[in-house]
Amino acid sequence: MKKFILISFYLLLGTPITFAQIKGLGNGFERLGTRGNQHVDSLPTNEINVKLSGKTKYTDYKIISFKNDTTVVDTTLTIQKQYQFNFLRKDNFELLAFHNQGQTFNNLGYDFSGISPFPDMGFRAKQFNYYRLEDVNYYQVPTPTTEIMYRTGLEQGQVLDVFFTLNFSKRFNVGIAYKGIRSLGKYRRALASSGNFRMSFHYESPKGQYGIRGQIVNQDIFNQENGGLSEISLANFINDNPNFSNDRGRLDVALNDAENNLEGKRLFFEHTFKIVGSKDSLHQKDFSNLKLGHSFLRNSKFYRFNQSTFTTAIFGSANENNSINDKTTYLLYNNQLFLDFNSKYILGRFRVKANYTTYNYGYDNLLNINAVAAVSKSKLKGQAVSMGADWNGRIGNFHINAAANLTPGSGRLSGNDFYGEAFYKKDSLFTIKGRLAISSKSPNFNFLLHQSTYDKYNWQHDFKTIDTRNIGGTITSKWGSASVDLANIDNYTYFDTAGIAKQASSNLTYLKAKIAKEFTFGKFSLDNTLMYQKVKNSTVLRVPEFVTRNTLYYADSWFKGDPVYVQIGATFKYFTKYKANAYNPLLAEFTLQDTTEIGYPTVDLFFNARVRRTRIYFKVDNATSRLTKKNYFSAPNYPYRDFVIRFGLVWNWFI
Repeated sequence: MKKFILISFYLLLGTPITFAQIKGLGNGFERLGTRGNQHVDSLPTNEINVKLSGKTKYTDYKIISFKNDTTVVDTTLTIQKQYQFNFLRKDNFELLAFHNQGQTFNNLGYDFSGISPFPDMGFRAKQFNYYRLEDVNYYQVPTPTTEIMYRTGLEQGQVLDVFFTLNFSKRFNVGIAYKGIRSLGKYRRALASSGNFRMSFHYESPKGQYGIRGQIVNQDIFNQENGGLSEISLANFINDNPNFSNDRGRLDVALNDAENNLEGKRLFFEHTFKIVGSKDSLHQKDFSNLKLGHSFLRNSKFYRFNQSTFTTAIFGSANENNSINDKTTYLLYNNQLFLDFNSKYILGRFRVKANYTTYNYGYDNLLNINAVAAVSKSKLKGQAVSMGADWNGRIGNFHINAAANLTPGSGRLSGNDFYGEAFYKKDSLFTIKGRLAISSKSPNFNFLLHQSTYDKYNWQHDFKTIDTRNIGGTITSKWGSASVDLANIDNYTYFDTAGIAKQASSNLTYLKAKIAKEFTFGKFSLDNTLMYQKVKNSTVLRVPEFVTRNTLYYADSWFKGDPVYVQIGATFKYFTKYKANAYNPLLAEFTLQDTTEIGYPTVDLFFNARVRRTRIYFKVDNATSRLTKKNYFSAPNYPYRDFVIRFGLVWNWFI
C-alpha cells in the first residue's frame, strides 16, 4: 500500500487537475439532501471559532460532496458529533456494533431508498468501513487544512484518521487522507486491522472551459475471526462466572485460526468541456453552460478467507485435508459520456448520459469437486450498455431532483432504476421532503456464484432481479424532525439458517418511522430519537420493533473568557427483542437464525470538551454492564463490549 500511495501522489502533482459547480451555502450553510443521505444538518455560525487574517472567512473552507453539495469545515462540538465519534465517523443509531472497533455490525434498521447502479460482489459484513465512490469528498480551501482524529482501541491499539488538503491555486485542490485501525479486542482472535487511503483532486481552467475531478482509493480490511464463544464459554459468560469476568481472553472461542480480508482499489475521474458558456454570444438562446463530459471508473475488490485447519463442526465437510484459502475477485470498468446543459424551460440543470460497463467476478478455477450443489462456472463475466438522465430543478423554495437509468437486455447488469425527490424549504423554519425510489437489478454476485473448500458453501444460481419500490418523506424543523419510509420488495435475497443463498418467493413489505426531538432546559438538554419498524414476511427480514436513544447532557463554557466548552452526559439506548441475524465469517455475511433473541439496554457516559479547534472525548461504554445480566450480544454467541473507558480527540489546523 505504501508504494501505491507514493506513486499516486507523484502522478497527481504532475497533472493539471476541478471541482464541479458549488451550490450556494444559504443562511446557516446547511447541507442539502442527497440520495442516500437525507439528513439536513444546520450548524449555527456563532459556534465556529476559526480565527483567520485578512479577508479569509471560515465559510471559505469548503467540503464538496460527490453530488456537489457544499458544507464547510466544522470545528463545533455538538451532540451529533458525540454520536459520530466512532471509527466509521457516522451516526450508527441503526447499527449494532460488535465488541471491538474495526469489526462488523449487525443491523437494527435498513435503508432501501438508496440506489446503486450495479450489483456488487457482496461479502457485505466486510464493507461497513469501506469507502464507496460517494463517500470521498472534494475540497476548496484558502490555506492548507489538516484534521486528525484519534481514538483508543480495545485492549491494545487505536484508530487514527489523518486528513490534509491544500489549494495550489484557486482552481486546483488536492486532498489526501489515511485512516488506520489496529485493535486487539478483549476476546481471543478478535484482532481488527485496516487501512483506508483516499486521494481526491479537482482542477478548473482559468476561463472555466475545462474541468476535471477524480479520486484514487486503496483499502485493506483484515479481521481475525473467532466464530463467537464456544458452548461452554457462552454459559460462563451468561452466568457471569467470576473466573472470566475480568479477563475475557480466558474464554474459549469457536475458531482459533480463521481470518478474512477484503482489499479494494478504485480509480475514478470525470472531466468536462464547456461548449457554450453564459458569456457566449448564444447566451440569449435557450441554453447556457452546455458541457460535454466523460467519466471513467475502475473498481477492483479481492476477498479471502483463510484457515490453517478445518472446523467441520461449524462449516461442515471439506474437499481437502490441507488449509483453507478461498479467494474471490471482482473487477468492474465503467465509461460514461454525458451532456450537461441549463435551460429556462427545465428550470435548472439537465444531464443525458450513456454508459458502457464490463464486469468480471469469480475464481481462478473450480475449487470443490465434492460440492453439495453443482457448480459449472468459475467466473461471471459480461458487459452492458445503459442510458439515463438526471434533472435538478428549482422554483423559488421548491426543489426537484431526479435520476433515471435503463440497461436493456437480459444480462446480469440489465435492469432499471429511478430516484426522485422534491422538497420545499421555508427559510430556516422547516424543510419538507418527499422521495420515491424504484429499482430492478440483479442480486450481488456472491448470491449467484460462490465457491469454497467447504462442501456446502458452493452454489450457482440464476436468481430473478430484485424489484424494490420505496416511498418516503421527511420533515425537519427547529422543533424536531420526523421521517417515514415504506419499502415493497419482490425476490428479496438472503442467506438462510444453513448459510445458503436463497430468494424469497413472497413479497416483502418494510415500514420504518423515525422521530427526533431535543428539549433544552437552561444548560441541560435531552436529545431523543425513536424508531418504529414493521415487516410483512418477517421470516426473511428481521428487525426490532422499537429502537430508542435518549441522551441527557449538560453543556456550558468554563473559565474566564470561555476558553473551554464542555458536554457531560449519559446516553441510554434500547431495542426490543428480535431474532438478530447470525454472523458467518466464511461468507462475511449475516444469516438467518431461529434460536436466539437479542434485545437489551445500554448506558454510555461521556465527558467532551472543545478547546479552540480541538474536540476531546472521554467515554465509558456500557457503563452498567457490571450491574445487569450478561445478556448483551451483538449476534448469537458474540458478546457486546463490557464496561470500558475510551479516549479520543479531533484536531483541526488551518495554516
